[in-house]
Amino acid sequence: MASPGIITSPTFRAAQPGDEPAATALINSAYRGDSSTLGWTTEAHILKGRRVDEAGLAKLMAEPDSLILLCFQGDDLIGSVHLQRLTDDKGYLGMFVVRPDLQGRGFGRSFMREAEMTAQRIWGVTRMSMSVISLRRELIAYYERCGYALTGELLPFPFEDGLSVALVKGIELAVMEKELPAAHPDWN
Repeated sequence: MASPGIITSPTFRAAQPGDEPAATALINSAYRGDSSTLGWTTEAHILKGRRVDEAGLAKLMAEPDSLILLCFQGDDLIGSVHLQRLTDDKGYLGMFVVRPDLQGRGFGRSFMREAEMTAQRIWGVTRMSMSVISLRRELIAYYERCGYALTGELLPFPFEDGLSVALVKGIELAVMEKELPAAHPDWN
């Protein structure tokens, strides 16, 4: 664990088999339950249950053109994001989390940029897509400040996995997209 008060530059790596318990715990802590209310990304007021389980995360890690990118500060896991190539030019960014007690300190914006650059470097994508619960106006506004724009497309929320239970009506996903800046020439 990093010493209190000492801020180290974050490091990043793809999740590997065995990372599922820690990554699952982090993701669920940022979206659901009491710990999520420490941050502003909580969904606890609209959904209960888990956001993901270890088997679901392992499945995402094993899919082709898919990875879970982890963010560490020292030895501490502080962020996680699912990246996936959707088409030759478009990637997907999902389950983006920063540990709730570290939210609002700038980690998210730099971690998001690292995730976007990772997708560009690995798959050569030129744009990214994400889906956000449409009721989460403050989260949509954050992503808009990061360069994403609503496409107008709405998708049903995936309740079929049995992990989430709605606490309110009208839960659906709003699709957002972003054109990425040109990739750095040294990445090829």
